[in-house]
Amino acid sequence: MTIAWTHHHTAHCESGVMSALLQHAGLNFDEAMTFGLSSALTFAYLPIVKLGDMPLISYRMPPGAIIRRLSKMLGLNLYRRKFSDPQQGMAALDHALAQGQPVGLQTSVFWLPYFPQEMRFHFNAHNLIVYGKEGDDYLISDPIFESVQRCPAEDLQRARFAKGALAGKGLMYGLNAPVPNLTELDMPQLIRRALQKTARQMNAPLFFIGTRGIKTLARQIERLPHGKTSDAYRKRYLGHIVRMQEEIGTGGAGFRYLYAYFLEQAAAQCTLPELKTAADELTDIGDAWRSFASLAVQQCRRPQDAAYADIADALRTIAKREQALWQQIGHIARDLCQSP
Repeated sequence: MTIAWTHHHTAHCESGVMSALLQHAGLNFDEAMTFGLSSALTFAYLPIVKLGDMPLISYRMPPGAIIRRLSKMLGLNLYRRKFSDPQQGMAALDHALAQGQPVGLQTSVFWLPYFPQEMRFHFNAHNLIVYGKEGDDYLISDPIFESVQRCPAEDLQRARFAKGALAGKGLMYGLNAPVPNLTELDMPQLIRRALQKTARQMNAPLFFIGTRGIKTLARQIERLPHGKTSDAYRKRYLGHIVRMQEEIGTGGAGFRYLYAYFLEQAAAQCTLPELKTAADELTDIGDAWRSFASLAVQQCRRPQDAAYADIADALRTIAKREQALWQQIGHIARDLCQSP
């Protein structure tokens, strides 16, 4: 039982899966449009939430937010099912495939054998699509890989029902009914709503969210050489920031490039050249995030106490640029709302 399927290689798993499911159903939204309409871009610095002994740093909304927000935004008839019994969950997957339905799954990276060993870690919110089964192997369209993969049933069951933080409990999801035609969607209205929500997230009046969260992280970096932390801890702290930015789920620079392409498409959809200018600025800001990461890596390799202030200043400059940009995008969205 194999479904005719076109594989799409994308930057990020959740937006990639939703884009692929929509395109399979006939709505040609690429990953950038999917990511942008779900207002998935944000920044969060959460020191009370630990990964190991490091604070959680996130550049996107929590896992599952893209699926839920996009479904609500587009009025999709999308089902989501979890299971207490792994065998029941695998039977439900087989039943959906037998009905000709591709299925989105939430899995653990650690238990997927087609991942290279060095890329496996205990992250339970990796999304992929199953589009068929041959013998005991499931056919996988994993958007972060260039081509389709195969996964034995035992391994896929382990990946679906892994324990720990963000455990998916066998979550499977898919489209129950036809999706809207592009001509049925009021794209300028959808874009306006998405822009407003993202601007609010990035300009939130909370010290740990959005541009204020970026400034808070800059202060923490600046304080590193003045506290009681060891050199080893400081290196791990900076290394953790870079890993969260550049390796986990696309990260800071990558998400900004992705959102910039959404802004380019939004500029064309709404005939607003200001959004194209905003896209260019956000792309430059993405480059600044990459430069910041390079400074942090250099500090890890050749630590100098004075360099922490330079790294913090680079991050503050990013925060200042992003604050101005998201204020501008918020104004554009409001003007779009008021236009006839």
